[in-house]
Amino acid sequence: MEKKKKGFSYYRLFIVVGIIALISVIFILVGIHNAGDSENLAAVFGKGTFIHSETVYLVLLLALVLPIVLIVMTVTIAKERFGFILFRPKKDEDEGVRFRALVGLDRTMKEHTAPVYNTTISLDRMCEDLRNFAASKLQLYYEPEDIRKFIAGFGVSHLMVMQGLSGTGKTSLATAIGEYLGNRSTVVSVQPMWKERSDVIGYFNEFTKKFNESTLLKTLYEARFTDDIYVIVLDEMNIARVEYYFADFLSLMELDARNRYLEMTSDTWPEDPQLFESGRFRLPENVWFIGTANNDDSTFAISDKVYDRAMVMNLDRKAQPFIAPESAGAAIPFSYFQWLVDSAKKMYQMSPAIREKVAEFDRFMIEKYHITYGNRIRKQMEEYVSVYIACGGAEEEALDDFLVKKLLRKLEGQNPVVMAKAGGVIANRLDELFGENSMPQCREYLQYLRQLAS
Repeated sequence: MEKKKKGFSYYRLFIVVGIIALISVIFILVGIHNAGDSENLAAVFGKGTFIHSETVYLVLLLALVLPIVLIVMTVTIAKERFGFILFRPKKDEDEGVRFRALVGLDRTMKEHTAPVYNTTISLDRMCEDLRNFAASKLQLYYEPEDIRKFIAGFGVSHLMVMQGLSGTGKTSLATAIGEYLGNRSTVVSVQPMWKERSDVIGYFNEFTKKFNESTLLKTLYEARFTDDIYVIVLDEMNIARVEYYFADFLSLMELDARNRYLEMTSDTWPEDPQLFESGRFRLPENVWFIGTANNDDSTFAISDKVYDRAMVMNLDRKAQPFIAPESAGAAIPFSYFQWLVDSAKKMYQMSPAIREKVAEFDRFMIEKYHITYGNRIRKQMEEYVSVYIACGGAEEEALDDFLVKKLLRKLEGQNPVVMAKAGGVIANRLDELFGENSMPQCREYLQYLRQLAS
């Protein structure tokens, strides 16, 4: 850590003043003795001491000058603000600055040079290229549909929960996307004691009058200066209660992107970061949060509040290694990626037939199990299907995946007896609506529920 530069040391100045005062006293004594009685002077300084009259005048002059210097230096100490240049303390560069790292970013990001962006790639090509990049550069292997789910989830929500068995590559995929985009993902290790927002963004130290900025806050602030895509990984996000420490962000995600302001301070200082607006900081739109979650005795269950706002991706199996073409990655700007997503939502809307089948299945789930989804999840479903198709997948494949993660998941809160019977009943209804042997992910999950209840 760089040491803080200190100004003039006052205790050293006091030592200098003391020495000058002592010398002044000695010169005064010498002048008095020399002017009065040379024999007494010799007695003080030793036999044979002889001082010329010119020396007497010099000693008396110094005796008068040195006290004047002493007075000036004393005034300099007492009234530093008078600005006596010779002994003026050096101004502390951090004086009045409570957000040191963010103010530093204000300076350094002025010199930021944007990379050569790729604005020709399509979503399906991006999925293929990302899969090849992970395999050829990082030796990470994923099935094509897993990459489609990942990118389609990006197109729906800025919060993603990646869950599944340990070792299936959850964190690796979350960091691989940063490598692919040329802007490394920021990995934040969630701690078990996290309970509030200060654990996420940092806190103000009343003693030092400085704000201890977290890595996450610095990444958010930096993102406001660029059009790059930023990824923040909340590693083992459910080792603490997500709805506690991440509550502010969950609420802000419900608002329009232009109104997502994070309250930072109750007042304003002249040296606050330039992107602060009356003590508030607007969250950047080009940042995604990816939380990796494990399900064991050391973690907390993720609440519906989190699941409803996030896109969920299950990684339960490893893909087989394969020989992939070389890929150097692609610096895709946020604005272009957002344009691709918006275009997909307009171009690949759910067909009326599928939309009616989904509505019928929703009515069935309400009547039988009192489970449904609101407008938020309905909107997510339509957007997810559209972006998934643009990524090279099929409409029914996207719907199958979405129903498992957003609707059937709610069955886990039911009575085990109800769950055991529900599997077969729901599977039959899916056959009636979508055809036999359709919706394989839903069927696999229903089978899992039956085993869980038995």
